[in-house]
Amino acid sequence: MSERLTIQIQPQDNVAVAVHDLPAGTVTESGVTTLQAIPQAHKVALRDIPRGGEIVRYGVVLGYAKDAIPAGSWINEHMLDLPESPSVANLPYGTNLVPMADLPDPPRATWLGYRNKTGPAGTRNLLGIVTTVQCAAGVVRAAVERIRRELLPQYPNVDGVVAVTHPYGCGVAINAPLAPIPIRAITNVIRHPNFGGEIMVVGLGCEKLTYDRVLPPEDITPENVLTLQDWNGHDAMMQAILDMAEKKLRKLNLRTREELPLSELLIGMQCGGSDAFSGITANPSAGYAADMLVKGGGTVLFSEVTEVRDGVQMLAARCPDEHTRDRLAEEMTWYDDYLAAGGVDRDANPTPGNKKGGLANIVEKAMGSIAKSGTSPIVEVLSPAEKPTRHGLIYAATPASDIVCGPSQVASGIGLQVFMTGRGTPYGLDIAPVIKVCSRNELKNHWFDLIDISAGDVATGEKTIAQVGTEIFNFILDVASGVREPYSDQYGFHNDMCIFNPAPIT
Repeated sequence: MSERLTIQIQPQDNVAVAVHDLPAGTVTESGVTTLQAIPQAHKVALRDIPRGGEIVRYGVVLGYAKDAIPAGSWINEHMLDLPESPSVANLPYGTNLVPMADLPDPPRATWLGYRNKTGPAGTRNLLGIVTTVQCAAGVVRAAVERIRRELLPQYPNVDGVVAVTHPYGCGVAINAPLAPIPIRAITNVIRHPNFGGEIMVVGLGCEKLTYDRVLPPEDITPENVLTLQDWNGHDAMMQAILDMAEKKLRKLNLRTREELPLSELLIGMQCGGSDAFSGITANPSAGYAADMLVKGGGTVLFSEVTEVRDGVQMLAARCPDEHTRDRLAEEMTWYDDYLAAGGVDRDANPTPGNKKGGLANIVEKAMGSIAKSGTSPIVEVLSPAEKPTRHGLIYAATPASDIVCGPSQVASGIGLQVFMTGRGTPYGLDIAPVIKVCSRNELKNHWFDLIDISAGDVATGEKTIAQVGTEIFNFILDVASGVREPYSDQYGFHNDMCIFNPAPIT
């Protein structure tokens, strides 16, 4: 079998993506000869494109040629004019509903998790200490280091202790119309499934985010909340935190994993540092795994508003009813207005790394990003940091920024995240494990001990999306069950808890 040189997604596409660097003069599968060197993952024109002509990939118009483009030319981000954003008004819905029976069967129906009284099960057994304000962050981080050294070894059934610090809590317009977004995130993180129902909240004492904004009255007790200004100096303050933590650790140490159905599992899908292969290899493979989870009764979140906005009509077609379609349109409209108020549009999203990896603009990026959602119906749409109320595939509206999307999904209750990347990123979360899936074998070879799974064999034709998707599915269940540990956890690569706060800072 001859080596694959390019990949054309749809027959109507007038561009193909280079599987590897192609020298000038390379004759591609389509019979087109490259006029210049084409970098890996970048596009080559398959036919002459006139000035103003459509540039089509995924069967979708990515943009319009600024100048005439001869067949065989390298097409990069400087050569396209962005098309108009698709309207969200009166989107057709329910026109592409894949029956559950047509989704791929999961090879496993159970996993080992920590059952909770309500909501999804935990994938980890953690003590989570949540601050109400950034002012308390330094104290809590120092206390957590002592807890790890002095207390944790005595409680072998507890996987770890996490300091959940964030930049919110004071110096903010706490009653602003958009303040419920960060407040909801912190409220929901306090009760994250991996914390086993044990509440430990540390405040300073003079902040705007008071305990009553994140806890019901019955939970505001000396067993659950601690105010630093109430204690006389460093030693008393630290001892109070350690004493409270030890009481929580005793309870958490009684928890054990048990065999659970997939309906108890809630995971998130995210991509970052994407390239033009992300939508060909890594994201579709993750989408295949998502379809397996959904068919087995599990719940999968996907997010990133700007990275689905140009495919909103595709998502609406997968909404089974008018209400879900309207919620999708509502979240898209909110974000359009949010970006416009900041003086930018959706094309502010792509990064220099995205473009170096062959993504010309946000349209092309969005088409690849959506692939990680698989094909199943979208049963619910959430605002940022909301908790799901349904099982199945859920669209959780969040910013596309990796370090904001992740915490937003954590606040929604994910016990694990699958993160696809084409360029590479050491991103991780300390509350929920993160599995890294890369789009190219070159990246896996380069970051052999940072990337968990490579989907690059899909590009070369050595594996199918179904084969890599099944590998991802099994890896998800192994990590969720505590059988395997992704590299980000092995090294402790955990990003800060960047809460999405669109409200004013005073």
